[in-house]
Amino acid sequence: MTIRVLVADDQDIVRAGLCMILDAQPGITVVGEAADGRRAIAMARALRPDVCLLDIRMPEVDGIEATRQLAGADVADPLAVVVITTFDLDEYVHGALKAGARGFLLKDAGAEMLTQAVHAAARGDALIAPNITARLLSSFANSRSRPVPPEPVEPLTAREEQVLLAAARGRTNSEIGDELSISLSTVKTHIAALMRKLNARNRVEIVMWAYETRRVGA
Repeated sequence: MTIRVLVADDQDIVRAGLCMILDAQPGITVVGEAADGRRAIAMARALRPDVCLLDIRMPEVDGIEATRQLAGADVADPLAVVVITTFDLDEYVHGALKAGARGFLLKDAGAEMLTQAVHAAARGDALIAPNITARLLSSFANSRSRPVPPEPVEPLTAREEQVLLAAARGRTNSEIGDELSISLSTVKTHIAALMRKLNARNRVEIVMWAYETRRVGA
């Protein structure tokens, strides 16, 4: 299956470079380009791409608000969004993930990681640049200004806690299976149960909850 991608960045040369990298990858095609957030939202709603690659700082509507409108909690049929930026700022990452992004990358991440993030988002998974994941999520988790989220009404099982911690440390489903000596299908079942119990829309929100409840990163 070919992954259809919309690229939005207000810098022409950066946008052209991202499109060139993605179009060169087998199984990925760029179906649209936008130079501002308002145009990106309109094109995404019209084209329904498999993945939207959005810059944070864009005119008209910024990438975080565009993400919220395309993938937020109140969107009936959300799109997969990966946010990419030059700026390694905590508030950008947290804002993008809270808005519903399935991935967050810096523009210097390289073609391989960009491709991995697009594939991950397309299959409903998530990828956050390794150099920012633990630092940023833990910094927000440990902020005294943020209350600790409540525990779910239906408690997590011991195995679900193990899967949660492994996912929060950046393990893939296959790695979690190997680490816990369980099958891939069982890992997916536990991830689905965690999403249901935590009312999470995707894997990123599960990981954020693990940090925010001080299970990791403290």
